[in-house]
Amino acid sequence: MSNTVSIEKVTTTTFSIFLELIKQLANYEHVEPPDTQAQQRLQKDCLGTHPLFDAYLAYKEETAIGYLIVYYTYSSFLALPTLFIEDIYVKEEHRQQGYGQYLFDFCKQLANKRGCGRMEWNVYTWNAPALDFYEKNHAQRLDKYYYRLDKDQFA
Repeated sequence: MSNTVSIEKVTTTTFSIFLELIKQLANYEHVEPPDTQAQQRLQKDCLGTHPLFDAYLAYKEETAIGYLIVYYTYSSFLALPTLFIEDIYVKEEHRQQGYGQYLFDFCKQLANKRGCGRMEWNVYTWNAPALDFYEKNHAQRLDKYYYRLDKDQFA
């Protein structure tokens, strides 16, 4: 991997690049990409006065090759924050070159800097490359189910 990789926080100038990468991840995961209203919320929630998440772009030289979204939750048992990784995405043509590891290591640095007691994330069970990647990084697969209620079920 070239040493010209950098990770920079998403800004108003780079938001459109970030959004395009989100659409690419949606395509990879076979889900609908954010519609116009969701795109507006993403921008507000990322760049507004009170951001709900932190977003970063990974660059190889001048080209954006991936992104990540993280936010913080809290562990009542550890009494420490938890860094939650919502997305780590590397463009297909840049995979298997160490960039995913670079982004994951960046997350570990963020967690350490923030004094987190742990990092957590979800992985689709069909995503064998991601499962292998996290196993290689000694992540512990938890024996838990994740549940979801969509907005129309609680509004």
